[in-house]
Amino acid sequence: MSAEKTLVILKPDCLNQGAAGTVIERFERAGFEIAACKMMRLSTTLLREHYAHLAKLPFFPEIERFMGSRPVIVLILRGERAVDRVRELLGPTDSTKAPKGTIRGDLGTDKMSNICHASDSAAAAATEIQRFFRADEIFG
Repeated sequence: MSAEKTLVILKPDCLNQGAAGTVIERFERAGFEIAACKMMRLSTTLLREHYAHLAKLPFFPEIERFMGSRPVIVLILRGERAVDRVRELLGPTDSTKAPKGTIRGDLGTDKMSNICHASDSAAAAATEIQRFFRADEIFG
């Protein structure tokens, strides 16, 4: 089986806690390689594209405020079954339901303040990687 790539966003709550290094270390200890990494502020346009499936819902303005509240760190992780394994390491989206030992269970506080976004399928990862990175920004 060949290595797969997935996109991860270290969300504002992760950076507010000073937990970016801890989260990245956990991914690296699990055997993932960083293929790309950058800090960026997510524009309204980018947020509406990325969260298009939620943009018409009444709570979307809260997501937009939260995700745009400070710069985030965007990563491409590479490894065997990267999409599934990253999501397993993170735990459920709702941090209150994530078991201890998962990243969200240890560091998250609720459904929005859940430390990271991670691609939910190989197809989503491919789309999200193109959304956030140019080809010349990806190594590996």
